[in-house]
Amino acid sequence: MSHPTDTNPARPRIAVVFGGRSSEHGVSCLTAREVLAVIDKDKFDVQPIGITLTGSWVAETARWPELAPGTLPSVRDNLPAVSWESLREFDVVFPLLHGPWGEDGTIQGLFEMADVRYVGAGVLASSVGMDKPFTKTVFSAAGLPQLPYVTILPGQWDRDRTKVGARIKALRLPVFVKPARAGSSSGVTMVEHVDNLDMAIRTATKFDPKVIVEAAAHGKRELECGVMQQPDGTPIASVVGEIKVAPASEHEFYDFESKYLDGTSLNVVPADISETLSERIRTYAVQAFDAIGGEGLARVDFFDADDGLVINEINTMPGFTPFSMFPLLWEASGVPYAELVERLIQLALNRDTGLR
Repeated sequence: MSHPTDTNPARPRIAVVFGGRSSEHGVSCLTAREVLAVIDKDKFDVQPIGITLTGSWVAETARWPELAPGTLPSVRDNLPAVSWESLREFDVVFPLLHGPWGEDGTIQGLFEMADVRYVGAGVLASSVGMDKPFTKTVFSAAGLPQLPYVTILPGQWDRDRTKVGARIKALRLPVFVKPARAGSSSGVTMVEHVDNLDMAIRTATKFDPKVIVEAAAHGKRELECGVMQQPDGTPIASVVGEIKVAPASEHEFYDFESKYLDGTSLNVVPADISETLSERIRTYAVQAFDAIGGEGLARVDFFDADDGLVINEINTMPGFTPFSMFPLLWEASGVPYAELVERLIQLALNRDTGLR
């Protein structure tokens, strides 16, 4: 298949896809609104495409009436339908999708089948980055330091609660119970008493039948680092930032509400840490990116705890909302928001389709 950019001197056509079926639908919409506002329309012919919560594809605008406090936008289902096959008409797809069915390799597989270029990680890297237990397996093989954890497979808690419970208790409370394949802290519960474990696991399984339980990082500071490829494919790391929950907040940790709804999380960029720790984090971030076979961009999250630095997770399509760390990290590294978006599009335009 020949792509329009191969022969057409006109503006490259960019499809910005957002929304989706996951619990992070609203976050994706916020991300799309911000990205669409900064894409240079003189350089690119941009088409927003929304995916509703039920999976319908529509010609969205990402322009919503003013939202009530504490609410997130959603893709509207009363708009003209769009066929996914129309993606072949575009030079690049920018999938601003978070969570399952968007950031986990599923839609990336669709792009590969359609032979269309797209921003971000490929099928395998997206899948590994979304599935926390598999991420940890890959990070372990790469020699990256991590916290102990227990994976609960679908139905395993009900089948063998005694055995699984003993493994969790060995982690020592408190622990964090999480859906294995969700983001934005959706369905995450901090468990300090064993009596609350069942409820926390039930909460996590509302988002994913597969659950991960992680040991808590005592005395932790939450530090994050952005990674972006250069035109030659070499990944580089941004400055390091720190996430803090405002002192007056009622949130015990950096959860979904503090991230997106009530603005009680604070992004400190650059983080007030030593140069030695900063360089170690930046080195680990690039190693993590390479370990999963990342492409385009990623945000890598760390805990600096009493027992030392550990890597938490990698996000292959980080948010670009007003509260999001990734664009702030790159702005502090000398790459303003609009330039960051354009660089990511250019990376996708310049890479091959098919096996890479």
